[in-house]
Amino acid sequence: MDLLDIPIATLARELPGATALFNRHNLSSCCGGNKTLRGIFAGDTPRLDRDQLLGELHTLIAQPVAERDEKNWHEADDHELIEHLLQRYHEVHRRQLRDLVHLAQKVEHTHFEHPACPIGLADHLRNMAVELEQHMQKEELILFPMLSRGQGAMAGGPIRVMLGEHDDHTAAIERIDALTDTITTPDGVCNSWRGLYTGLQAFKRDLQKHIQLENDILFARHLAA
Repeated sequence: MDLLDIPIATLARELPGATALFNRHNLSSCCGGNKTLRGIFAGDTPRLDRDQLLGELHTLIAQPVAERDEKNWHEADDHELIEHLLQRYHEVHRRQLRDLVHLAQKVEHTHFEHPACPIGLADHLRNMAVELEQHMQKEELILFPMLSRGQGAMAGGPIRVMLGEHDDHTAAIERIDALTDTITTPDGVCNSWRGLYTGLQAFKRDLQKHIQLENDILFARHLAA
């Protein structure tokens, strides 16, 4: 089926990141979620850039394929691996957490009386965003430049600090699981809630892979040297 003919509610439910994308373009996947993009573009929707929206959707669709075809990063040098970490994970996490905080606030505000509502999730994600931003800046400004300059022998201390903070990030993921019943979407909830949990699953998967690449490849090679 053409992407234009898929209801936006279906895209929001099944495509990680689509709900946040629609929110940024002021498209609701809850009210009127049975509308298709073709119908929306044919109507009077001011300031909606068709090419930009479709391009961003196709980027989301392509991400799982890129993950399946991912190269063997054990064979990459430090510079190539660091560039991958910066582009694929650091910048992506910043967008993910911004969008997830927004969605979590919306779900908690709208569905606070629902027994499965993840009360406290927005605050937890906001704290994660602050802590992860501080962590990534240490890597971007201090550790990664050291490794790129070939100063890995001097980087043992900073690497161990990052490893300890990775343990904190892992504990934060476990807190997300506790607040969301292991990111299990309740039956019959709205598309915003479904989109939130789809986005959380993608964020959890990305952060775990990010940590694994740093711990088991980039940092391990320098600690073993």
